[in-house]
Amino acid sequence: VFSKIFSHEALESYLPKIQLVIKDTLRAWSSNPEPINVYHEAQKLTFRMAIRVLLGFRIPDEELGRLFEVYQQFVENVFSLPVDLPFSGYRRGIRARETLQKGLEKAIQEKLQNTQGKDYADALDILIESGKEHGKELTMQELKDGTLELIFAAYATTASASTSLIMQLLKHPRVLEKLREELRSKGILHNGCICEGSLRLDNISGLQYLDCVIKEVLRLFTPISGGYRTVLQTFELDGFQIPKGWSVMYSIRDTHDTAPVFKDVDVFDPDRFGQGRSEDKDGRFHYLPFGGGVRTCLGKHLAKLFLKALAIELASTSRFELATRTFPRITLVPVVHPVDGLKVKFFGLDSNQNEILTGTDAMLGATV
Repeated sequence: VFSKIFSHEALESYLPKIQLVIKDTLRAWSSNPEPINVYHEAQKLTFRMAIRVLLGFRIPDEELGRLFEVYQQFVENVFSLPVDLPFSGYRRGIRARETLQKGLEKAIQEKLQNTQGKDYADALDILIESGKEHGKELTMQELKDGTLELIFAAYATTASASTSLIMQLLKHPRVLEKLREELRSKGILHNGCICEGSLRLDNISGLQYLDCVIKEVLRLFTPISGGYRTVLQTFELDGFQIPKGWSVMYSIRDTHDTAPVFKDVDVFDPDRFGQGRSEDKDGRFHYLPFGGGVRTCLGKHLAKLFLKALAIELASTSRFELATRTFPRITLVPVVHPVDGLKVKFFGLDSNQNEILTGTDAMLGATV
């Protein structure tokens, strides 16, 4: 049922809405006179994307902001000890989830009652219809659980990867310029503007260097460290017997660090995924930012599409610079992110890729 949410047709319908959410967000970042905390703002962005695009909820901005704060409290307490005592993280998480589900139920009911003006089928529409096709009418509780699952899946890891993407573009301006060159050569970027109608799914899929950049971000800064599996049949690994029924953890990060196919593993080098080298093609499980096998991440194509759309907008319509003297230290828990959130100042650009002056700066410029 969930697989249809991430089909090619579904992604095609999401793309214009994803672009709109990203454009509005970058416009807000650029209009802020102060540097922004990229990681915190990226969390807001991915939450908004999940609510507006995936679920198609028409929640007012003020209410959406409150829902975001409750959701953060829920996420912060997901990995707490299951001790149900007053003021415990577990109790806070349970209460946050209850508040979330009340808000989601209200949004679902409003959505089911108001189908006017819909111009695309969102993930929740597809989920409901797929359930019917499989002979199962989803209950309200199942719909609430499903929507919460979709938000959770789209939130922390995508925010982490988005922050890592922006940090690497700041660290490697040549990579950013090479991205712009590819966009120009493919007729997507012209005179500092994205050509109307040029951003379709097939066009984005054809941007090879952009694909290399996203792959390298996910190799070097995989949002989560690994995953769990249950052993279905006793097997032997390097002389050790792993019994049936045991739980095992595979490490994505350690795999990327030790895989023999990657040269200079600590270096940010998108060209390692280019046609001339194709380092990720030299082993089935050497590169696995989304896991592997039959339980690989269902939403990996949506995540990569979102990151590519963000990279295109950053390369086309934004100028941004680090607001601190040095780049922050990276922490790995609960997902990869800079310890200070990454402080960055964004500037708006006009159609000629010139910085737009605002406020006092604009008056000084006019005077000069």
